[in-house]
Amino acid sequence: MKLDLKLYRGYVNNQELVVYGHLFKSWAPDKYRLDRKGIKHAVAIIHMFRISPLKNKEITLKFKNTRVTTKTLDDGYFRFTIPFSEELKSGWHEYEVSCNIKDFGMIEKGEVLKPHPSKYGIISDIDDTFLISHSNSFFKKLYVMLSKNINKRKIFDDVVDHYKELSRAGQDSDKASNSFFYVSSSEWNLYEFVNEFAKMHELPKAVIKLKKIKTGISDFLSTGRGSHDHKFEKIKDIISFYPNIPYVLLGDDSQKDANIYERICKIFPMSVKAVYIRQTGRKKKSEITKILKNIESLGVSICYFKNSNKAIKHSREEGII
Repeated sequence: MKLDLKLYRGYVNNQELVVYGHLFKSWAPDKYRLDRKGIKHAVAIIHMFRISPLKNKEITLKFKNTRVTTKTLDDGYFRFTIPFSEELKSGWHEYEVSCNIKDFGMIEKGEVLKPHPSKYGIISDIDDTFLISHSNSFFKKLYVMLSKNINKRKIFDDVVDHYKELSRAGQDSDKASNSFFYVSSSEWNLYEFVNEFAKMHELPKAVIKLKKIKTGISDFLSTGRGSHDHKFEKIKDIISFYPNIPYVLLGDDSQKDANIYERICKIFPMSVKAVYIRQTGRKKKSEITKILKNIESLGVSICYFKNSNKAIKHSREEGII
């Protein structure tokens, strides 16, 4: 029997621990290599969406002195949201999840973040915010995804410098950094792709939150489309979980980021320090400018930029970095 357990980075505060993952009876999506060329790469990407999750199976979490069991949801997803008040130093910690089915058992290890005392929390979109994806053109996005492996995908100029400076802002130790969260309308199928891309370009290590997993080819064709409401919910989750940190939000104008960030600023009127929106087309969009003006009227600093060097300049002028 094939069995695969995929864990994602979790997070913890002084009262609660959240870790999550998926259980599959096929290979997990990250078992397909992303560095192949041509048709082999396209096949690997399609395979990432041809997966078979396992529902209602027992999963056990072990972290420090806590051991707890739950069951997977219908799409193979599991999430432990549990009270946790043990002393824990800031930084990344290892947790363990195990699963036994019939005579087959497996154990995987994941990481959980306890933020350092932070000047900011940074929440960034992925597609067309740091990874060039052509989200506003369905066919172009699909073509790029199927034809270009991870080594060939492009990142915007200076974005790494900006994120590294945001990560270091206000920290006086090399070991400490501000917490990063990458939130996207891409599905969990692409987790490893996002993670490897971020690692390859030395972007700050982050908790990554994606959209409900997809399990078939017809699903694959609609990747990253549909409602972006889940993105709003995930950002709301993060800010509610760490309410005492001011946040910097980064997105782009190809999808609904500005609208989502406007809603977040209205609901959390004391939590957002700045909103950055990347211009993806030749011209600025008037409806985005209008939304950003409204966000600014809520006392939030805004920057609508084409190149990251403008965003870096803005962050310096505002004393963010």
